[in-house]
Amino acid sequence: MELRQLRYFVAIVDHGSLSRAALVLHVAQPALTQQLRQLEDELGVQLLHRSAQGVLSTDAGKLFYEHAQAILKQVADAQAAVVQSAERPSGSVTLGLPHSISGALALPLLSAIRQRYPEITLQLTEELTGNLAEQLRSGRVNLAVLLDDGQLGGFATTPLVEEELRFICRADMPLAAGRDALLLREALATTLILPGLQHGVRPRIESTARAAGLATQGVIEINSIAILKSAILAGMGATILPVAPVQAEVERGAMRALAIREPAISRRVVLCTSRNIPLTNASAAVGRLVADVARALCREGAWIGAHPVVD
Repeated sequence: MELRQLRYFVAIVDHGSLSRAALVLHVAQPALTQQLRQLEDELGVQLLHRSAQGVLSTDAGKLFYEHAQAILKQVADAQAAVVQSAERPSGSVTLGLPHSISGALALPLLSAIRQRYPEITLQLTEELTGNLAEQLRSGRVNLAVLLDDGQLGGFATTPLVEEELRFICRADMPLAAGRDALLLREALATTLILPGLQHGVRPRIESTARAAGLATQGVIEINSIAILKSAILAGMGATILPVAPVQAEVERGAMRALAIREPAISRRVVLCTSRNIPLTNASAAVGRLVADVARALCREGAWIGAHPVVD
């Protein structure tokens, strides 16, 4: 198996056809077809379904595509690592952010990267926490901001912030009238719209409720932040989330964000890197900048409900 074959295969999947991939790669289509056939013969499986409309990945092809992407990224990182300057880092860095954090961190971080490290290309990917952890393990992302659920022992971690979860509801919800806070048992007694259990926020809510002798009930599960916000604005229920994903709606008065008491709910946000894959100078620089930007946002009050963690 050759790196060239991996590049060819990824290009075919990305472009959806052999002919388009051949044009982009500047390779004759028969030669591309031959390399693909040799790759499938070596693996002993069919990677792609061919048709007049293009190509589709088989189940084996989808799995191989993820590994091929990770391998090619690590090769590119290795090449970049030997030519980068520690004083002027450059190259491409991929950072993973959970949906519930990107609203607070993404734009300030992009702005800071452009100002401090103009030769670094920062690629942001937004995913569920579980998906990001797997991408970090496989090397498809260089760094990831994750929620410390006690299961991050396989990563090197840097604490960033402790972030409050609040009761988020439509501004005219009677329960919120004239209040800045409510008890957890009051929040759990409402119709809640929450992400599924695979989402980093939900397990934290469930564990805090159990410790207090309480439980969620009749939950509407929605994993999309955009759909969840629409459901709240439609009056279908409220949620328990950090403020960041709904900050725009809170600021314009469409939603309210009430503190939760007895007990409060919070989560630890950390920056994670692989223990097995070395960081390039550019990746290390981005990691330091993530921590700097997170602390600055807390200090300025721009990351509502978040407080810096100092170990």
